Amino acid sequence: MSRIVVHGLEKSYGDARVLERVNVIAEAGEFLSLVGASGCGKSTFLRILLGQEQQSSGVVIVGDGPIVPEPTPQRGIVFQRYSVFPHLTAIQNLLLVEDFRSGGPFGRVFGARRRNARQEAEAMLERVGLAHARDLYPASLSGGMQQRLAIAQTLLGRPQILLLDEPFGALDPGIRVEMHELLTELWTEHGMTVVMVTHDIGEAFKLGTRVLVFDKVRHDPQFPSAYGATITYDLKLDRKNRASPQDVAKVAAMVGTARPDSAIATTASQRRA
Repeated sequence: MSRIVVHGLEKSYGDARVLERVNVIAEAGEFLSLVGASGCGKSTFLRILLGQEQQSSGVVIVGDGPIVPEPTPQRGIVFQRYSVFPHLTAIQNLLLVEDFRSGGPFGRVFGARRRNARQEAEAMLERVGLAHARDLYPASLSGGMQQRLAIAQTLLGRPQILLLDEPFGALDPGIRVEMHELLTELWTEHGMTVVMVTHDIGEAFKLGTRVLVFDKVRHDPQFPSAYGATITYDLKLDRKNRASPQDVAKVAAMVGTARPDSAIATTASQRRA
């Protein structure tokens, strides 16, 4: 199961508190978009869900039990910068998934397993539109192609939970739209629970089934790091009608977006579609 339960989560680094009183439940198959000002702890929260960092206090349950305090195949992640191996071709990057999963002491699968792994890798390359680039190295791929490869690599691990840390922030607008469509298709097909950090309000509303705002509600002018951020707003979206311009403007104001008009325009176009 890919249900996530977070209760009373806090995270501090020494005397600096980054997160406090974070409570959220994500049901299996939901798509959570996390937004908020830079430095408010969104990526820290994502790293805790990954198991890359541990909370200072509170409870995090993934599936049927407490989160394992280390990354596992159950949770896949895609970063903003293209996290693929530069010394391996596209097909080799995908074959490495099965090597890591089932390669044993040699770190490599052989025989029938190798043939099956290659078939799965080639099918995934076809699915993300990279079949023609199977033997190319990442340096020969565009940014959008590298990010598609990173997503393909993550999905081959069959994660129940997909974590996205600003995965499209470095892409051109046209490529970003293509990636949005690809991610939506793959999310629908695989039924994963997705948690995505983004600074793009329009993207948050376009992709998510819920939009969560992280912000500080307590402030100490003498010691700014005395209090951490929490979830101050949790908006559930209707997949058919999406959000109203008022909802988008409200969230944009919360996170300090100077020009929410583009986000409103994006949402309006979705409603017309």
